[in-house]
Amino acid sequence: MAADAVPGSDEIVVRGCRFPRELLYDVPNHMWYREIEGGLVRVGMTAVAAALADNRIFGFTPKRPGRDLEAGRSCATIESSKWVGPARIAFDGIVDAINDELIDDPSHLVTDPYGKGWMLIAEPAVTSPLLHLVTGDSILPAYTTWMNENNFRGCSEGSS
Repeated sequence: MAADAVPGSDEIVVRGCRFPRELLYDVPNHMWYREIEGGLVRVGMTAVAAALADNRIFGFTPKRPGRDLEAGRSCATIESSKWVGPARIAFDGIVDAINDELIDDPSHLVTDPYGKGWMLIAEPAVTSPLLHLVTGDSILPAYTTWMNENNFRGCSEGSS
């Protein structure tokens, strides 16, 4: 099945790529966000980002705690078998914490992008910085459109 938005399910699957419903997504930049205690936001890359990197990520270099973050700019550098480039954040803020385990083992970005593969925790500069992002049932049309427009075939088995 190309897409699965089963009511009551905790995730949506589009072309083999999993998207937990409770997260918020920046579709063009393939980043996910989860609001956590204290007004902080946990940040990571989607399964689509891992698939675009051919599911081989070799390096993760985040901005360090205390560093400023600017919407649309890099919060980390990702090194894969295909490219080295930025992971772009969706809001202004400050890095609060980083996932040190991911620095030592960046493969978690592929094997567990929504769990052990979280990248950093940020303190947003404004209240409600995630209102413009996609969540819930809106994930299905947003990612289906992106995949169609970019001729993306999907995530391979075991990569999402």
